[in-house]
Formats: sequence, C-alpha cells, structure tokens
Amino acid sequence: MDAQVLKRLFSVDEFHQMAEAGAFGEDDRLELLDGEIVQMTPIGSRHAACVNRLNEAFSERCRASAIVHVQNPLTLGEGTEFYPDIALLQRRADFYSQSHPRAADVLSIVEVADTTGDYDRRVTVPRYARAGVPEVWVVDLHVRIVDIFRQVQAGAYRDERHVGPGESLSIPGVPGQQIAVADILV
Repeated sequence: MDAQVLKRLFSVDEFHQMAEAGAFGEDDRLELLDGEIVQMTPIGSRHAACVNRLNEAFSERCRASAIVHVQNPLTLGEGTEFYPDIALLQRRADFYSQSHPRAADVLSIVEVADTTGDYDRRVTVPRYARAGVPEVWVVDLHVRIVDIFRQVQAGAYRDERHVGPGESLSIPGVPGQQIAVADILV
C-alpha cells in the first residue's frame, strides 16, 4: 500500500505570520498560490528595466487617476497572494495602509515575463481572471509582444489580444491615456 502524501496549505494570514516570524529570508521571492508557497525566479536586468519603464510611464500618465503599485502584495483570496510587477489600483486616500489591495481594487495588472511567459499565461493569468481582475497585460520580453487579457466572464478572460512594438495600448481606468508598446519593451 502506498503512503498518502498530505499537503499543508496556508492562508494569506498564516503566510504573513510566517514572514513576520522570520521564516523566510529577506530576499526570498515568494508568492502564495492556492495555499502553496511558491518560489519565484530572480529578477534579471531586462525584467527590472521593463518594470522601471512601466513605472515611469504609468506614474506620469496616471497620477490623478490611479495608484501605481510596484511589486507589492495583492491578495486574491484566502490562499492566494501575488506580487505583480505593476498593479494599477483605484485611488484611496490611505494608499492601502490598512490592508493589502484586493482584486476589486485593481484597474489593471502588468506581469513582465523574461523567462516565465508560459507560467504567467497558464497559471497566473487564470488566477487573476477567477479573482475578477478586469485586465491583465503579460509583457513577454522574449518574443517582444504584450498579451492583453480582458472581459472576465465566468472566471475566464473572453478577449485575448497580442500587441507588438508598432502599436499602443490604452491604459485601463485612465481615459485618453496610452502607452506605446515600443516604449516598454527592452
């Protein structure tokens, strides 16, 4: 008879308690995915440069309309907390000091993928859809495109587009503001 392997799944609160107790290293890149602690790949220089470009572009264009949330926690449910590269959040006077933002606070998410494009499309994007995040961009540095996922219905994105360097993207929740794809690709 084979022994049954049991997993111990964690809540977001337990994940935070472990971090506060020093269970993780200061430089550990961890996320909580359906109760499991997942180690993320290190951030390379191309990835970091793209996040910096996005941060600057969004900060200039979105100052009055959104909070640009860079590689900070986003709680998607009891057992899932991601650290998206960029989250455009609804403005709040307290800048989310009382609690981490949730999916209902999000205007858009941007994930930059240098080596993790498949993982983002297969694992991360569906979690955002199930949580009700209205729009997700996956900036794929390897193939130099931006995949746009929008129109959530029944926990899945119904509209998926691929946009290349010669095109521009409208910034969700910020009327009249666009960003050229060529300006964010490294």
